[in-house]
Amino acid sequence: MIVIYGSGPGWVANGVERNAQQSSHYRNPDNDPRGPWFDGNPLGSPNPRENLMYDVLSPAGISIRHPPNGWRWQKSTMVRMISEGSIRFNADGTRIVYRTYVKEQGALPPSNLWGSVEETGSNRKAKNELKAMFGLPAREVFSTPKPERLLERVIHIASNPGDIIVDVFAGSGTTAAVAHKMGRRWVTAELSENTADAFTAPRLTKVVNGEDPGGITASAGWTGGGGFRQLRVAPSTWQVEDGDAYLVDGVDPGILSRAVAAQLGYTPVEHAVFAGRKGRSMLAVLHGVADAVAVQDVVAALDEGETAVVAALAIADGAASLLRDLRPGSRLVRITTDLFPARTSVIR
Repeated sequence: MIVIYGSGPGWVANGVERNAQQSSHYRNPDNDPRGPWFDGNPLGSPNPRENLMYDVLSPAGISIRHPPNGWRWQKSTMVRMISEGSIRFNADGTRIVYRTYVKEQGALPPSNLWGSVEETGSNRKAKNELKAMFGLPAREVFSTPKPERLLERVIHIASNPGDIIVDVFAGSGTTAAVAHKMGRRWVTAELSENTADAFTAPRLTKVVNGEDPGGITASAGWTGGGGFRQLRVAPSTWQVEDGDAYLVDGVDPGILSRAVAAQLGYTPVEHAVFAGRKGRSMLAVLHGVADAVAVQDVVAALDEGETAVVAALAIADGAASLLRDLRPGSRLVRITTDLFPARTSVIR
């Protein structure tokens, strides 16, 4: 089952191309240069309009009465369509026929049931393509790859070139691979490092290098290009229990400093005292108590015109006012209560 969610009421799905069965009623027995056609579309207006209620004179001299609500087109348009041949008369001139051409028909709205493996591919085919890509026996290939044709259909319906596709369960990387071939940007994540190292990253590398011949490569005209960055996410510095945020026991000071810098929007720096910079504001992260001595050491390391944000696990009485007095515009931040202001936390 594929479930569709929209961020707002105005979203409209992109249409899908007609398949052979949906176009099977179009024929071209008279070799019309405009291609296959179909007679039988409605001629009447859905709503009554005075300017559409006119009669049409056939070449046989017979006056053809308009439908109850009038024709679909105003008279000048009707005359043009008759001259072009898209509106014809039957053999005895008693009625008109509207000819529509398959090439004039737009894409169809997506249906609720996708039952053709020709359009969506199959898991078996997807697995065989991975076997060929990595040269592995079936038992060593990622067990549940999704067909590229299926993801192509989903991505086409839901997005346009340049949009960002997010897949938080990367697996073998099918969604990202298809998005890349279709000119979308993408972000994907995989919990298992073994899967990411064995399948996701190598597959996407082959896509970028134009070394992936399977899936939608041929139909999309994909020959390679672009690139991606791979990031490994470390275990969280924080844990949440009963709505409160806590610092994880035994966190390395360097990891804590980088985490606080990221949380507060500071660019990491290599410095004996400071962990980050934001313009003229410097960030110091203390893996202990911010007392008078610590505050004085931080201020002594500041350059002319710089201020400091000092983040600490605990704050001694008078330290905040001392910091403001020594370097106006500076402030103290307590980890984790000030980093998670919506929560009341106890430091363990």
